[in-house]
Amino acid sequence: MPQLFAQVILPLSLHDAYTYRIPPSMEQDVAPGKRVIVQFGQRKFYAALVSSVSTEKPEDIEVKEIQQVLDEHPVVLPKNFEMWHWIAKYYCCTLGDVFRAALPTGLKLESKSKIFLTGSEEEFLLTDVEQGLMLEIEKGTNVLAELERKLKDRFSYPALKALMQKELVYVEEKVHEKYRPKTEAFVKLHPDITSEEVLNKKAGEIKRAKKQEALLWHFCSAINAFEKGALSEIARKDLFEGTNFTTSILKGLVDKEVLIQYQKQVSRIEGEKTGQVSMNLLNKYQAKALEEIRESYESKQVTLIHGITASGKTEIYIHLIDEAIKTGKQALYLVPEIALTTQIVQRLKNVFGHKVGIYHSRLNSSERVEIWEKTLLFQGKPGEGYQVILGARSAVFLPFCNLGLIVVDEEHENSFKQFDPAPRYNARDMAVVLGFQHHAKVLLGSATPSYESYHNALTGKYGLVNLTRRHSEMELPEILVADVKRAYKRKEMHSILSPQLYNLVEDALEKKEQVILFQNRRGYSPFVECFTCGHIPKCTRCDVSLTYHKYKKRLSCHYCGYSYLLPDRCDECGSPELKTRGFGTEKIEDEIKQLFRNARIDRMDLDSTKTKNAFEKIVRNLEDGKTDILIGTQMVTKGLDFEHVSVVGILNADNLINFPDFRAHERAYQLISQVAGRAGRKHRRGTVVIQTSQPDHPLIQLIQEQDYQKVLKQQFEERQLFKYPPFFRLVKIVVKHKNIDTVDRAAQELANGLRKNKELVILGPEFPLISRIQLWHHKEIWIKIDRRLHLDQVKEGIMAAVKKVRSMPSLSNCIFNIDADPM
Repeated sequence: MPQLFAQVILPLSLHDAYTYRIPPSMEQDVAPGKRVIVQFGQRKFYAALVSSVSTEKPEDIEVKEIQQVLDEHPVVLPKNFEMWHWIAKYYCCTLGDVFRAALPTGLKLESKSKIFLTGSEEEFLLTDVEQGLMLEIEKGTNVLAELERKLKDRFSYPALKALMQKELVYVEEKVHEKYRPKTEAFVKLHPDITSEEVLNKKAGEIKRAKKQEALLWHFCSAINAFEKGALSEIARKDLFEGTNFTTSILKGLVDKEVLIQYQKQVSRIEGEKTGQVSMNLLNKYQAKALEEIRESYESKQVTLIHGITASGKTEIYIHLIDEAIKTGKQALYLVPEIALTTQIVQRLKNVFGHKVGIYHSRLNSSERVEIWEKTLLFQGKPGEGYQVILGARSAVFLPFCNLGLIVVDEEHENSFKQFDPAPRYNARDMAVVLGFQHHAKVLLGSATPSYESYHNALTGKYGLVNLTRRHSEMELPEILVADVKRAYKRKEMHSILSPQLYNLVEDALEKKEQVILFQNRRGYSPFVECFTCGHIPKCTRCDVSLTYHKYKKRLSCHYCGYSYLLPDRCDECGSPELKTRGFGTEKIEDEIKQLFRNARIDRMDLDSTKTKNAFEKIVRNLEDGKTDILIGTQMVTKGLDFEHVSVVGILNADNLINFPDFRAHERAYQLISQVAGRAGRKHRRGTVVIQTSQPDHPLIQLIQEQDYQKVLKQQFEERQLFKYPPFFRLVKIVVKHKNIDTVDRAAQELANGLRKNKELVILGPEFPLISRIQLWHHKEIWIKIDRRLHLDQVKEGIMAAVKKVRSMPSLSNCIFNIDADPM
């Protein structure tokens, strides 16, 4: 039989698959989609993915052997590999980058370098650093990464190498499986107890052990022993719940062969079981939209539903998911933020019960592996695996076997875009490609669609369905504009609230209604300034001022995490006169507490939602009426539905409309419209107050009119004139190095190379607004690509230009990040 070879993808930034020899003993076990342990380099071992098996041996290369097969069944499917290749090509990254992004951490293994003493009794004259290393290893610290962390500046690779050469230590590479199935103790009757008579006889034998006898009868009652519908087993924790029984009492029954105790694999993610609740009936406008979507799917793979806020798009999604399930298909429901899952999970579980799985980054690695495996398990059979997945952007990588429908809710959100590290993908666009691969229907939904998606709908690439009426005959909120510049001059402001907003909040609280206040900046204050000399503390590693967080009493950088305690005096002049400037969500919370002392106030931002269930708690408190005023960043805009919110305040619209970016007006309209949509959900018309110093700004007036089409028309004219999406494609290249002169040279060389293609429009290189992050200097080059050009060829040219600059000896250490379709 000819020798077999496996082509494997490694979890490293490598463009190509590598070939390994399959030992004869593993030929039956190695298959595409399975993980195998391979050696890469001199020492390191990794879990690689087999992409294909063949008899073709590479020429003039020494081929290493596969060390071990990790899986009984493939963990990645052929369609996953197909998608991975598309991502690597479209987003200009490596297959290894995609591998790292796609698989849950628990399925990605690499060896740990461990250092051991040889036991040699030879004596050597050691340096201080070598002696320090030996002492730490003798104490039991033998993981290389841990040695580096503990010894810091006292650690040295040359010293470690010297110890190895003297044969005082040796290095081993050990691969550890990160995922372990969760097990739980279960209890059942001993197999020898086959009837009630045998059970009674055993009970008689333990009559003197009163506690054991009591536990036995409690167990029989819990499982309805020997009765119709009896359970065969019970979890030990359920058996003990609400009792004083202990494991030692149970052990007595096990030793006497009355009961047996054993470990059983259980799910980490199965929460409370929900009953099957009927779907809500659609109103006539929703029913019409649903029928139009079905008609659109007869000729189009992708449909965009443009439904205003509170029009009931979610109910339409649920009806479509139900249709997919009834045909034995899987459905993927993508949301931009984990915060959105809180309310939607409950809606889906109420209707679809155990068929629903949730997948996002807040789950731990073992929970993510379980979701991965249960998605893979679904083969169209009832009760096996997950049929509906609700998830954030990473859910597009899951191994779907039989995908029939993909819903992308709030498709305009830039949270669907992965910024760092590579691949810098957009989950919305990947969902469209995934739909074509699986022959699945794709529904994009938004109250304020992205201009790219709307353009695709207008040009016939997507179907288009409009839903222009709110459900329950609710009116759109009234939008008021407050001129804060004028209010400040007249001294009419109530701290950060204009007179209009203050009066509306007061009125809402009196009526036991709820209020949302939106400020897109977390922390207490954007910066601290010395009143005497004007010094503003800056990050030592980034070109930004430090944000003050009052509750931590620290100045923090939101880019690299650098922070320190707020000093008592100015670092420059020693003055104690330090003043906070500007408003973050923490400061607004303090100010609102002073203005409305009896109100129950909560805050939703990155700092207040770091723990696993923090989102759910904040949302539940607002739903249950335990919160009167919610202050938050853009998290509060993401489709959450609160029926008692009657007033929404946008505290500073200026920083949204004046941001220096070609998408600034598109994003400002989307964000303000979304947060405005939280107002007046039921019973009465809501009110939105936009606070701005530019009340006559054209965009503010268009937002007041709530006319998406007018904004779209104006922005399309500008975008077409200046060659921006959706009329041109964009690619951004960020060049990074710790030396500013090196960045300058590399960026200029690259721009010169790219300009050789006269069909491209090259902007830059220029320093971005924040040009140094974590000690790395940045320069950007923007490339505008006419849609008539062959995109694959253009990207090949870009990659070749980058490769050429990277090959220059003085520039080889530069980092080049390529971002296709940047947000």
